[in-house]
Amino acid sequence: MTDTRRRALVAALVGVLGASVGIAGAGHVYLRRWRRAVAWFTVVIAIGVGLVFAFADPAAVSMSDPTALPTEVTGPVFALLFLSTVDAYYVAARGRQDDSGPRCPRCGGELDLQVAFCPWCAAELNSRPIDVEKIELADLDGAETK
Repeated sequence: MTDTRRRALVAALVGVLGASVGIAGAGHVYLRRWRRAVAWFTVVIAIGVGLVFAFADPAAVSMSDPTALPTEVTGPVFALLFLSTVDAYYVAARGRQDDSGPRCPRCGGELDLQVAFCPWCAAELNSRPIDVEKIELADLDGAETK
């Protein structure tokens, strides 16, 4: 299984787990797509609250008994949670589209041009990352490699 495919499946699984507890955007959080995760979460909450005010009595709705909500509210919210999971899978399956800067040769994380190590996996680099082709790992004595 390729890394992109594995990442897409894990993102979908995290998305399903998040959706099962009513949290949209969990798969996007796994992918570190913060804006997209916040956007999905905000859209689902806003639409859910709007549907509650439109189709249910807000005073009678209780968080302890979500089964009291009408289908006109739960149906669209579940559909949005499903779409959030599908979107997380699609974003991960599409792969990394942004080559905005150098990446770590060990973990693939984006590197900061000011430091001589990877902030994601702490791999020490021989030189500061000026160009993608010039990045080399320092001698990692006893360190685990992926």
